Amino acid sequence: MQIDGLQYANWSETVFRQMREGGVDAVHVTIAYHEMFRETVSNIETWNRHFEAYPDLITRAGTAEEIRAAKAANRTAIIFGAQTPAPMEDDIGLVEILHTLGLRFMQLSYNNQSLLATGCYEAEDPGLTRMGREVVAEMNRVGLVVDMSHSAERSTLEAIEHSTRAIAITHANPAGWHPALRNKSDTVLRALAETGGMLGFSLYPHHLRGGSDCTLEDFCRMIADTAELMGAEHIGIGSDLCQDQPDSVVEWMRVGRWTKRIDYGEGSAAAPGFPRQPEFFRDNRDFPGLAEGLRGVGFSEADVRGILGENWLRFFATGFGPAP
Repeated sequence: MQIDGLQYANWSETVFRQMREGGVDAVHVTIAYHEMFRETVSNIETWNRHFEAYPDLITRAGTAEEIRAAKAANRTAIIFGAQTPAPMEDDIGLVEILHTLGLRFMQLSYNNQSLLATGCYEAEDPGLTRMGREVVAEMNRVGLVVDMSHSAERSTLEAIEHSTRAIAITHANPAGWHPALRNKSDTVLRALAETGGMLGFSLYPHHLRGGSDCTLEDFCRMIADTAELMGAEHIGIGSDLCQDQPDSVVEWMRVGRWTKRIDYGEGSAAAPGFPRQPEFFRDNRDFPGLAEGLRGVGFSEADVRGILGENWLRFFATGFGPAP
């Protein structure tokens, strides 16, 4: 079982075929960055067209059982997620509606302050808001996983503490390895593991030591070090692959509708577009190469299987359904 905990590719038959070539059995796909409810529904409509057009390559999934069935049918399971709480707008009742429509992950903030929590680019982090605590409880109830990938430290720690179910950081790396604003402290990673949560390692160059020139060995040694901190059962891949996207999409991701100015965010203002992927992970066909790298730094076959997908599958099995 191979599972990617986060992608935002420019979806096409080419990408879907590469998923099958790489043996990628399930992918958590972003369907909203700044989109409100109706816009998110429109994005789901677009995905429904993909499912109709390529039924031999992809299928929608909202449970671990559906992911297993997709693998058995030689198709890639597609799991919906939002990198923003914008789709629920200011209405807690939409949490359950979004789950019914197939959403299985939702970030409480995307870089900026939201109604729920603080993003990692804000100067001050007051933690979860009153509404944030209520929304976390509702997400716990329906089985919508709390994702804190773009959130600030205090907000993330409070989400871990307040949530009665394990949360995820679907795409980030340890800040001690590379001090990007989006990467996470050892304090956060320990708390995440202690509560049964999952970390997906990002292959987005701004999150990597050495950027686009990061090597497979360095990346996998970072994973090995993190496994010592968190335990190998709490880690997976969340590549943050933005394959084939035009550079204009970066502007939407970083700017949305919250500012009239260009916000370059991570990376250099001199290179505002998407950075070049590292050579060892250019697209989904390179997923099997991660196994070789993990073996090279000493992981057992069982641990390799866990990191490349089985840990995510176990997390999905307990995280996606209604609260027991």
